[in-house]
Amino acid sequence: MLALFTMETLLRAKCFQHLAIPGSVRVLYKDYRTVLPQNFSNYESMKQEFKLEIPEYFNFAKDVLDQWTNMEKAGKRPSNPAFWWINGNGEEVRWSFEELGSLSRKFANILTEACFLQRGDRVIVILPKIPEWWLANVACLRTGTVLIPGTTQLTQKDILYRLQSSKAKCIITNEVLAPAVDAVASKCENLHSKLIVSQKPKDGWGNLKEMMKHASDNHTCVKTKHDEMMAIYFTSGTSGSPKMTGHTHSSFGLGLSVNGRFWLDLTPSDVMWNTSDTGWAKSAWSSVFSPWIQGACVFAHYLPRFEPTSILQTLSKFPITVFCSAPTAYRMLVRNMTSCFLRSYKFKSLKHCVSAGEPINPEVTEQWRKRTGLDIYEGYGQTETVLICGNFKGMKIKPGSMGKPSPAFDVKILDVNGNVLPPGQEGDIGIQVLPKRPFGLFAHYIDNPTKTASTLRGNFYITGDRGYMDEDGYFWFVARSDDIILSSGYRIGPFEVESALIEHPAVVEAAVVSSPDPIRGEVVKAFIVLTPEYKSHDQEQLKKEIQEHVKKTTAPYKYPRKVEFVQELPKTISGKIKRNELRKKEWETI
Repeated sequence: MLALFTMETLLRAKCFQHLAIPGSVRVLYKDYRTVLPQNFSNYESMKQEFKLEIPEYFNFAKDVLDQWTNMEKAGKRPSNPAFWWINGNGEEVRWSFEELGSLSRKFANILTEACFLQRGDRVIVILPKIPEWWLANVACLRTGTVLIPGTTQLTQKDILYRLQSSKAKCIITNEVLAPAVDAVASKCENLHSKLIVSQKPKDGWGNLKEMMKHASDNHTCVKTKHDEMMAIYFTSGTSGSPKMTGHTHSSFGLGLSVNGRFWLDLTPSDVMWNTSDTGWAKSAWSSVFSPWIQGACVFAHYLPRFEPTSILQTLSKFPITVFCSAPTAYRMLVRNMTSCFLRSYKFKSLKHCVSAGEPINPEVTEQWRKRTGLDIYEGYGQTETVLICGNFKGMKIKPGSMGKPSPAFDVKILDVNGNVLPPGQEGDIGIQVLPKRPFGLFAHYIDNPTKTASTLRGNFYITGDRGYMDEDGYFWFVARSDDIILSSGYRIGPFEVESALIEHPAVVEAAVVSSPDPIRGEVVKAFIVLTPEYKSHDQEQLKKEIQEHVKKTTAPYKYPRKVEFVQELPKTISGKIKRNELRKKEWETI
């Protein structure tokens, strides 16, 4: 039992074993690099060995971060930073776990003494990838306040929605978004504290940089129960208004040990770079909890916008060993990796690449592998969960598959009545939650018991995604449940069609939805963004060419009978395609 979660129990606990630094594990194998697991032998042993008892009290700052500080002081951790930050102007920040602890305690005192926040109060943090974002995360843990991250792409309307929905008492942001907050603050009766990260003072705001200079680092971490609310993450809103997803101190603080130990396969000698936006749960996954559970270094590069060239330069220049990015980002990187770039960039330290957030197209993974010698290990999860399925080191990777269930969950494919379906049959992806609820799952949707209840079907939590399991136990994503297209009796998932489309050299991006048809009921329609060199081609001829390409690439009945070329696709703030918006426009024309 992890009752006190001292360092001795930290080392004995199943999810934190094997923290010793291994020797070189890279093996050249044919034309690519196969990297052996550092923390487990194989998938079967990983599933059998993973067991974790949940203590009554748990706080990630005290029971994990502060214990790594003790390890540092005792000389039992390599001289790897806990946090390493750079920007495009030559600035660089490196913190040990001890420095992270001291600075976060100062921040914690500001929250309690200057902002008068109490345990359980909610704090919205809207900051880009700057060091203060990480300090805010840890400070909220230390004070027992509930962190609510938000992306810097939020509009004034978005900020108002989040402030009112969450009843947040404090907001922390920068000088870019402060005017938007001031414009709506009078409509938010619970908001009473505002902190700004800026070199200049602003009326009505506490200046965090100045306050940190004078704050004491003498702070005692609150004693939180494992099931107390730790953070609230707004979903990306692909199928409606964003929902508030509540996570406890154990659901992410302990649950993400599955990600860190197995999927990311991290040790204290690793340097982990995750490019996710700070506003989403993926940053909690791979920029906070997963790497720090394992004592690894969190690497961050502040870029105002995604710049493929800068990403490639950073991977080449810095000793990053594990890289995580979204499928769209990998696709942009592959497009930039011409033969010229190949001569310039060598990723000497990189040994493990992962992707999550949406399905990654097999074409992208193949191109990345050809150019880097490394596979991309796709993972599948949600804001509501830790890793549900994943491709793990040592496993055979089946292109297009999201791998096998993680040790955290018992994952099944279900019919409408909650019965488990056999291999090969498509159904709803579900996680068994009864008789024992797994700890890597969210607590509930805040202030929305109806929506929370709707996710349950018998003994299972329903993810809202459709998929199937093959004979080898690999899971395959088909679509969000409401994205399935029914045409002439066939069920068609958009992902497979979109994957075929982007293999065509004319296609940059594609979204596939259902469109009304008088004979077939509905047909597949593709919205396509063309590459610049194809925009001047004959549009009708290009449509036919693309349609024939899809017929040859996948089952003929899946090809898009309707094609529309567009300048851009509607997306959520997190970059996910809003197929529901495209579908709605199609069906409104009836």
